[in-house]
Formats: sequence, C-alpha cells, structure tokens
Amino acid sequence: MVFKMRTERIVRPDADTAAEDEVTLKTLRPHTLTEFIGQEAVKEKLRIYVQAAQGRDEPLDHVLLHSPPGLGKTTLAQIIATEMGVGIRISSGPAIEKAGDLAAILTNLRPRDIFFIDEIHRLRRPVEEILYPAMEDYKIDIILGEGPNAQSLRIDLPPFTLIGATTRAGLISAPLRDRFEVSFRLNFYSVDELQAIIVRGGKLLGVEVTAAGARELAARARGTPRIAGRLLRRARDYAQVRGEGKIDRDTARAALGMLEIDEFGLTLLDRAVLTAIIDKFNGGPVGVDTLAAALSEERDTLTDLVEPYLLQVGFIKRTPQGRVATERAYTHLNRSSGKLI
Repeated sequence: MVFKMRTERIVRPDADTAAEDEVTLKTLRPHTLTEFIGQEAVKEKLRIYVQAAQGRDEPLDHVLLHSPPGLGKTTLAQIIATEMGVGIRISSGPAIEKAGDLAAILTNLRPRDIFFIDEIHRLRRPVEEILYPAMEDYKIDIILGEGPNAQSLRIDLPPFTLIGATTRAGLISAPLRDRFEVSFRLNFYSVDELQAIIVRGGKLLGVEVTAAGARELAARARGTPRIAGRLLRRARDYAQVRGEGKIDRDTARAALGMLEIDEFGLTLLDRAVLTAIIDKFNGGPVGVDTLAAALSEERDTLTDLVEPYLLQVGFIKRTPQGRVATERAYTHLNRSSGKLI
C-alpha cells in the first residue's frame, strides 16, 4: 500500500531557530497567543482549552475557524500548535485529491499533532468521509482492490487534533461540521488593533513607523491584518525610494494614493462595484451573478473579497432581491439619485 505524500507541509515546534526567525520576518505572523493582537474573546477561550488539554495530556478537541479571508485563521492554527508544544501538518481542501492522500497524512501524524486543513469546505466528498471515523474514533477505513476482491482495512491513528478553516462555513456539510467540538468566528479588527499590528510589523521589517503613519495605514486596511501587512510593505517601499526611510502620515498617504486606496480603504474594484450598482442598475437591487457578469469578475471574488467589507462599512445592503447601494455609497461617490452632482 503506497500513498503519495505531496499535499501538506510540516512545521514542528523544534524547528531550527534561525529558520523560524527568517519566517517571522517574511510573514510578520505572531507565534504565541500573547503576541497575537485582537480576537480577545477567542484567545481567552483558547487559553482555557489548551491548558485543559495539556493538563489531561490529551489532544485538543477538533477546532473549526471561520471568517472572511485574512483575519488570522492559519496564524491561529500555528499558534495553537506552538502553545500545545506539538507539530502541525498543513494542507488545503483542494490539495487533497484522493482518500489515499488523506490517509497518508493521517497515518504519519504523531500523538497529539495538529492537522490543519485550509478551505475545508472544498474537500471532495470521498475524502471528507474518511475524516468522519478519523475524527471520532481515530481510525480510518481503507478499501484495497476493486470489485469482488476488494477488502476493507481499518487502521488505527494516533490521537490528533483537526483544525479546519473556511471562508464559507455554510458550505461545510452538516456531518463534518457536527464533528468539530469547538467553533470560532473571527471578527474584523478595529483600527486600534490594526495600528498595533502595523507598529509591530514595522519593527520586524526594520522600518520606523510613526503612530500617525500606522494610524493612516490601519484606517484603510479594511479591518484585515493581511491587508494591513500588505499596505505596510508597500509604504516601506515608498518610504525607501521617495521618502526618508520613515513611514509618517504624509508618507503613508502618498503611498496609499499611489495604490489608489481611498480614505475608506476602497480599492478600484470596490468602487467599480458601487459604481455599477448605482449607474448600471439604478442603485439596485441587483443579483451578485448579474453584477459579476457586468464587471467581468468571478462571483467568488465579489462575495469573498468585496462584499463583506462593503457591508461592514455600510455602502451596500443585501435584500432578498439582490444588492442595493446605500445613501452613504451615493455620498462617497459624489452622486445623487444615481447621477453625477
């Protein structure tokens, strides 16, 4: 019985320190719950669950993390492994193509290890069904051969923790969702939290970031640490080439202007969506499929990347008939009743 080991990467807490330092500088990811900024309620619960599992010398219960992209699901999974003092194997739903791929990963776990599956809602059904007995009984059933000569082989697994992450919790099947004992939804971050993240990131990148400069970047980061890190890197580039090597308010504003990100953090695509709703569809309602076709964009791009933030800042509303632009969107785009002022 041969399995292909090509769908995951392995991170262990005893990895080389120099390599970890290099990863830290590249990703800006925190490594412990203390370093992790924001999501205070989630962190407090995790501290309790981790300490309880360690006290019993048991694996942590299976955890489901769901949120829009970029809010820290992968980072939290890696932090949980660090706090538990165990290894973590990382894969994604689309990467696990066959049941044999999953079986190869599970049979090579060490006791109490963590297996992290990103975008778990995209697991294929035959693969997902292998997970059911693995999560409940730490066993997997493998079918050897085909037809009348096929045989079922049950393999024992070491006790492990599955952490699933998804941007589409509603697409996870009920049998899989019910097998997660712990579920957390990560919320968008406040400007204060993002400012602290940017200041910390500036120190890791070796660039001076003033409080005002960090605040300017944080205000346009759409409540998302991943975007905050991206803006910080681009502001660092701008400061290095056009500025004095320091990210202050003026440098941050100039860098954001170059990126065409406005004071609400809206990108060209965000503004294109609002403009289409107002100008092409008279303010809505308009269905997301129609809107995607009008903009020549993928439906998932709009629902995953654009719509959550536009809803959060109050520029659109969702109705049974479709998306509707709010009065705030008209004001922001300098329009009245869908016409230029």
